[in-house]
Amino acid sequence: MSYELFIGLRYLRAKRKQTFVSIISFISIAGIFLGVAALIIVLAVMNGFETELRNKILGINSHIVLLEYGGSIRDYEKVMGEIEEVEGVVASTPLIYSQAMLKKGNRVSGVALRGLAIETATKVINLGKMKEGNIEYLSEKARGAVKLRADLASLPGIVIGKELAKSLGVFLFETVRVMSPMGVSTPMGMVPRMKKFLVVGIFDSGFYEYDASLAFLSLKDCQKFLRMGDIVTGIEIKVDDIYKAGAIAKTIEKKLGHPYWARNWMQMNKNLFSALKLEKRVMFIILSLIVLVAAFNIICTLIMVVMEKNKDIAILKSMGATAKSIMKIFIFQGLITGAVGTILGSIFGLTVALNLEQISLSVEKLFGFKILPQDVYYLSKLPSQVNYGDVLIIVVVTMLICFLSTIYPSLRASKLDPAEALRYE
Repeated sequence: MSYELFIGLRYLRAKRKQTFVSIISFISIAGIFLGVAALIIVLAVMNGFETELRNKILGINSHIVLLEYGGSIRDYEKVMGEIEEVEGVVASTPLIYSQAMLKKGNRVSGVALRGLAIETATKVINLGKMKEGNIEYLSEKARGAVKLRADLASLPGIVIGKELAKSLGVFLFETVRVMSPMGVSTPMGMVPRMKKFLVVGIFDSGFYEYDASLAFLSLKDCQKFLRMGDIVTGIEIKVDDIYKAGAIAKTIEKKLGHPYWARNWMQMNKNLFSALKLEKRVMFIILSLIVLVAAFNIICTLIMVVMEKNKDIAILKSMGATAKSIMKIFIFQGLITGAVGTILGSIFGLTVALNLEQISLSVEKLFGFKILPQDVYYLSKLPSQVNYGDVLIIVVVTMLICFLSTIYPSLRASKLDPAEALRYE
């Protein structure tokens, strides 16, 4: 151990007359501890939110959606065959998308109606957890094992989200009426197209917006209800690498040519993910201010130690210590303070971040409230995902701030004149 480090460590152990300096050193360590821990926890939550949102969005939605400028795709089976020849494409499925209204008694709710090809849809999208029923029950043949009344067994099936089922007061194997805004011409004028459907499944995606506003029909039933014939709205595509979705979409467009065009998941959710990234940067800057405040405490501590140790510094210089060695003593003292706060803050922050879901559930049970109400926030639980690259950046930036905070006091100590300091001793 060098004598500079030895003296720096010795100065950290306060004597009785240096108690005030020791208290400020403790406050500095506490400030760095809180700043580092807060940064790690908050960034882990931000990473968790981004990952959870991406997983939820890419569960219900595909990685790429292929559309036609004319509005509908006719020979969709042929187009799907060409798409699946593109490198990186895992699977594809036809899609029908429309707006409609669901009616049960006096309750009415607007929904996004989606028609799915049951055989291929499950290879591309994931509805999440089926609370009741089964997506396969959209097919009348698959419902053969379920004992239903004859009048119900012949009805077309519909799968809805749990929040939509709550708002309408609908249970499994009950009927709802679906109304299309595309009216039917009658002698009495235009009236809404309406048809009775059987609720064959209730899903829980974990995403309130989807659970409250989505309804799924089989492709054939949806085409029949909307009178679309044998056309579809678009084709949903799943790829092997979600971050290559943009490049694969361009390849598909180039292969198929006009009038086809493709949108990838990043384009469809650009605003949401851009906002999350901006929030993450802003939170990093705001919480770094806690570390800066602690760094100012380190500066104050070192300045007071330099004033207290004038005689010691003068004696060391008289014994041959160089200005560089004097600087090292106080740099080591400041860095040790910063390192202790950073290490403790990292340990505490990682412990909380890695167990945040269990901690949040315990807090909810203890105080009897919901941290993330489903009807307000996108997610129902507090997610956390530690990115160790972020942790490394936090540690490096914190130690750099602590190092910079030691420069002025150590320079002042190194310029002390021994003769001036010892004149009245």
